Amino acid sequence: MIIVLLNVYLVILFFLVRFRIVPFNLFWKISPVVVLLLLLIGLFIPMNWGAPQGPALVVRNSVAIVPNVAGEVVEVPVQANTPLKAGDTLFRIDPVPYQAKLDALQAQLHLSQLRLSEKTRLQSSSAGRAYDVEQAQAEVDQLQAQVTGAKWDLDKTVVRAPADGYVTNLALRAGARVANLPLSPVMAFIDTSETIIGVEIPQIDARYIEPGQPIEVTFKFEPGTVYSGKVESVLQAVATGQTQTSGAAVTSKAIQTLPFVVRVKLDDTELANRLPAGSTGDAAIFTDHVSAAHFIRKVLLRQIAITNYINPF
Repeated sequence: MIIVLLNVYLVILFFLVRFRIVPFNLFWKISPVVVLLLLLIGLFIPMNWGAPQGPALVVRNSVAIVPNVAGEVVEVPVQANTPLKAGDTLFRIDPVPYQAKLDALQAQLHLSQLRLSEKTRLQSSSAGRAYDVEQAQAEVDQLQAQVTGAKWDLDKTVVRAPADGYVTNLALRAGARVANLPLSPVMAFIDTSETIIGVEIPQIDARYIEPGQPIEVTFKFEPGTVYSGKVESVLQAVATGQTQTSGAAVTSKAIQTLPFVVRVKLDDTELANRLPAGSTGDAAIFTDHVSAAHFIRKVLLRQIAITNYINPF
């Protein structure tokens, strides 16, 4: 962009000299250098913090699906990368063992309730002890709690989608045996209920970024188009500034200046919902400083949007 502006000045200067409007003396000969320095120092360098630009990335939360109960998978009705609603069935585990356990507990509960009723009548007629009634009541309460747990286990034989989204890289099939171990997820569920778009901004350019400021972003998934939005937040931590609990003393390491991540939200919610996870692009944030550079940044971003048709990187 700076080359374009400098060339425009050179063309204007040529015509001014050609038609003898200005003399071609030493001042006008070195004026292109002066203009170049003025553009750099007065406009393009301040533009980096007045309208910072950085790479953008679309991220979605991934949920590792681990069943709450173990058993043999009898049905996997979902298909990979097919939209699902919250509560849709992902797969079913053989319910027979859990149904049998529930039936047995319900039979024991029914018998305990009968005994409690009998002992209560005996106590009311002074033919029984209060201790026997209390013990029978405790047995009934215990069995009721076990029945509740058995019903929960039986219900969890049907594993459902935790949110709107889709299953990716689906390898689970009927006949496989699954376990309720956190380290053994059986499928990956991509949550599409919320779209996270992050923009990396160099630390030196992030000083004036605040929530609510307007942004523009273009994606390689949608070349030639620029979308508007707003800044949601500036993440307050990067990996180099993180400390973790350990039993070791502080270890020296090379300090790296990592960019800060700015979370933004698009005005076009429909586009945000259909952007695939991993979509990349470029975004510009327009702060309250160096307003004169905002127009140039908009032009530069639209140039990137157009080159996205042919630039794969």
